[in-house]
Amino acid sequence: MYGRRTEYAIAVMSRLAEVYDGGDTRLCAADVADSRGLQQPFVAKVLSQLSQAGLVIGSRGPGGGFALARDPKTIKLYDVFKLFERIDSDDTCPFAEGRCGVGQSCPLHDNLVAVKKAMDHLLHDTTFEVFRIAATKGRRRPEPSRTRKTTRKRESYRAPRATKPRP
Repeated sequence: MYGRRTEYAIAVMSRLAEVYDGGDTRLCAADVADSRGLQQPFVAKVLSQLSQAGLVIGSRGPGGGFALARDPKTIKLYDVFKLFERIDSDDTCPFAEGRCGVGQSCPLHDNLVAVKKAMDHLLHDTTFEVFRIAATKGRRRPEPSRTRKTTRKRESYRAPRATKPRP
């Protein structure tokens, strides 16, 4: 469905959305990484890419850090997704070698179409505002990373990697 960079970018953006207050609150890459249980160097790289795309703003020095570049109500999941994923407009079935759709569909075709529609709906109709609202309702506020330890491993929603059989 999507790769690790996209997963990290959504996690980073969701954290910045949780603390969004017009750009006054800024978090450094280490704070974001600690709060999400992610690796700090990778978070820093993702933040740089998000900044280049105009989704976050950053400043160096004391009081510096990163914030969303605009209101989370205006940033869709798709805005992040398209930065890190190849957008495939090809609707041919990957399992039927070009034969699916000509005559009888393959057994997976209808399920794949439904999954693609659901994913498109999620990406195009969901904004990062959902994370700000959830944080507000849960009364979660930014906490310095030095006072909080991450003890649990983050759960991934990506498909498991296929392993090659050993000879």
